[in-house]
Amino acid sequence: MRLMLLGCPGAGKGTQALFIKERYGIPQISTGEMLRAAVAAGTPLGLKVKSIMDAGQLVPDHIMIDLVNERIKEPDCEHGFLLDGFPRTIPQAEALAAANIVLDDIIEIVVEDEEIVKRMAGRWTHSASGRVYHEIYNPPQQPGKDDVTQESLIQREDDKEETVRRRLAVYHQQTKPLVDYYQTLSQNNKNQRPRYFSISGEGSVDEVKQKIFSILDAE
Repeated sequence: MRLMLLGCPGAGKGTQALFIKERYGIPQISTGEMLRAAVAAGTPLGLKVKSIMDAGQLVPDHIMIDLVNERIKEPDCEHGFLLDGFPRTIPQAEALAAANIVLDDIIEIVVEDEEIVKRMAGRWTHSASGRVYHEIYNPPQQPGKDDVTQESLIQREDDKEETVRRRLAVYHQQTKPLVDYYQTLSQNNKNQRPRYFSISGEGSVDEVKQKIFSILDAE
């Protein structure tokens, strides 16, 4: 079971990835995790990555592919894995295919931009405790104040509307083309892999979870 979730920031990929890991017993492999692990292990590839990162440069796609290859050979990936944050672009997807890393299922979680803005830009945080509120879904008892301490809530930079819209724009420009790429790949290989599924990410967390489970349980 070699999987990938696609969807814009705030679509719920991280939440659903946890459910998938628990139900099917496969690891979630993130680019950040791979980079940190390679550097910490001090492997030849890790040392190369460290020198690139220390120089403030982006890790090239071919090295990321080598990292993925290295990671999926580990014992916990024997029954599959869930890719998180990679590939993000068509060149990365093409490099993945060229390395003969075949995905079984790609699930796109679709949420409209305005719903994403509503979800993310309504969040307010109590910085001392980390408690998170939402203007609509989990409002504080007193507007702008933490329920416990009555201290003022703040809005993180990542949760500000202009930041959310910027991130969505980057997603549509850079990552959304992967949808067309994988849809076409799936249609042209009807009896092969990967299979491509698109589901609505609107509704409750449990509803989205059950949609994903129904797809994967049919394997």
